[in-house]
Amino acid sequence: MKLQCDVEVVNRMLPTYGMKNRGKGARAVLSIGRHVDKTTQRHNIYLMICTAKDRTGSKYKIKENIETFFTRFVEEGKATVRLKEPAVDICLSKADANSLKNFLSAARLAHRGNDTDSLPLSTLTPVRARDVEKPKKKLTIVSKKDYPLTSNFPYSLEQLQVSYCKLSRVDMRMLSLKALRRLDLSNNNIKKLPDTIGDLGCLAELILHNNHLETFSEALCLSSLQRTLQHLDLSQNRLQALPLQFCQLRELINLKMDNNGLVWLPFRISHLSKLRFLSAAHNQLALLPGDFRKLTLENLDLFGNPFAHPNPLDHTIQLTFPLTLQEMAARAVANLRIPYGPHLIPAHLCQDLEVAKTCDCGCTCVNYYIKTAVSMNLHLISHTVVLVDDMGGTDAPVQHHFCSLSCYSEFLDQCLQRGLR
Repeated sequence: MKLQCDVEVVNRMLPTYGMKNRGKGARAVLSIGRHVDKTTQRHNIYLMICTAKDRTGSKYKIKENIETFFTRFVEEGKATVRLKEPAVDICLSKADANSLKNFLSAARLAHRGNDTDSLPLSTLTPVRARDVEKPKKKLTIVSKKDYPLTSNFPYSLEQLQVSYCKLSRVDMRMLSLKALRRLDLSNNNIKKLPDTIGDLGCLAELILHNNHLETFSEALCLSSLQRTLQHLDLSQNRLQALPLQFCQLRELINLKMDNNGLVWLPFRISHLSKLRFLSAAHNQLALLPGDFRKLTLENLDLFGNPFAHPNPLDHTIQLTFPLTLQEMAARAVANLRIPYGPHLIPAHLCQDLEVAKTCDCGCTCVNYYIKTAVSMNLHLISHTVVLVDDMGGTDAPVQHHFCSLSCYSEFLDQCLQRGLR
């Protein structure tokens, strides 16, 4: 039984001599195994601690020699083993939580002396230098021959790049790297992301450039990524749409979606209030959602999309006179910001309210409205704009919704006054 972690051996007697402990842990390998006691010439079970400075290791007898275990923070990879003789506390930190639990369980059994034959004991030999190196923070693999098949990824990784390895799915071993902040799986053959990527509670950058992704799941949008994800690269995949819940990823600063088959951007894209860099070049966008007008960007690239040439006089009317009771009630709920949910109203009505449109007058329309598109200069929402087409244009069509005929008529009057046709 072995465990890699940071270890500090604290002598409890030092304060009585007016001395202090060093107060800093060192990378170590802990082993539990049998060793011949020089005094009794009997085999006893020992705990051996090997560090970079002491690779041969220091041994401590375990059987009936552990005063107590401190395991309050074991889920954080921390624990303390207090020995009776010598009077030391062995403080463990930066350990894998599951490995630490298994190690402590083995230490308890060895202490009691019960069923020691079934314990997974190790040979107490000096360790290799690489086993006691500092925790690895960054790992880059760009060749299939370098991909680890029999060994795990270092638990301490904060940055992991695995590219050009022809992965068809995400290796589940990656999902146990709880300290991971940057995951780069670009240039593989991944078709689907597991929802458990959302369990990586520190993940700030997710690079999925040049894969075979066809969907981005709702579960990922509603996971802990809502609080951590700042950079997302989905370029060069096979996406045609993103879920409505995508705009729950409200910490996003940089979003890349180039070279997909997107026909529509997320309806509530303005909810990505921290977004500053947006790239969706070479997709199949004909129109931009009305919410697009509320963005505040530093850089925007929409080159190579088949944008339509809008005419405000071309419109779609989806109105009834008078409005249905359901439409009037739905508008009231949205305009007055009345709380709602599936526990209060039917789920399909919740879905309708989630995609409610905002009229130019500021009021909400749900299922009944007038729809048209108007050209907008993208410099109104972004400091830097990549040309939309080869003609040097920076205008793109943005969808508008109107809650009534009077709002639409007023809009047309304004367009005519500006000389728009």
